[in-house]
Amino acid sequence: MMSTRGAEIPQTVSAPADDIDRRIILATQGGLPLVADPWNEVASKVGVPVDELLVRVEAMLDRGLIRRIGAVPNHYAIGYTANGMSVWDIADEAIDAVGEWLGALDAVTHCYRRPRRLPDWPYNLFAMVHGRSRDAVRQQLDDIAALLHGRFPGACRSHDVLFSSAILKKTGLRIGTSD
Repeated sequence: MMSTRGAEIPQTVSAPADDIDRRIILATQGGLPLVADPWNEVASKVGVPVDELLVRVEAMLDRGLIRRIGAVPNHYAIGYTANGMSVWDIADEAIDAVGEWLGALDAVTHCYRRPRRLPDWPYNLFAMVHGRSRDAVRQQLDDIAALLHGRFPGACRSHDVLFSSAILKKTGLRIGTSD
């Protein structure tokens, strides 16, 4: 299964071990506090020592309950106003290898496999690339395509790019405060 930056996502995900795990998820699912020591603030909010909080977060990462912890920049605010979802028609026998390779490239922020919708939509691999202009994104994709063709000859039958026309708020799955 493909995921961001080539990391593997577990096929089964466990539930929170107890109420403390659930409180940790509730306290962090909207993002970490923007303070010098966010883990101390979260630990205080949850009501556990910071050492216990960190052990529990690591355990939830290991179990797949939390996939990753990372920054989500506002691309527009830092000057990357051209957001291109590249779409690739990759031979089925090569898609896993191509997807892992593509997802690990610095220019790609996320990469995933999707089913084709033939006859109108032949693309089965998607990869987001950001740039300061559409031309810059197209150039990055031309460079990626050349590398892909060299590394995986014949695997890519075609590709294209779709540009964002609006900013969408990105959020992950949220759990509620009551069962």
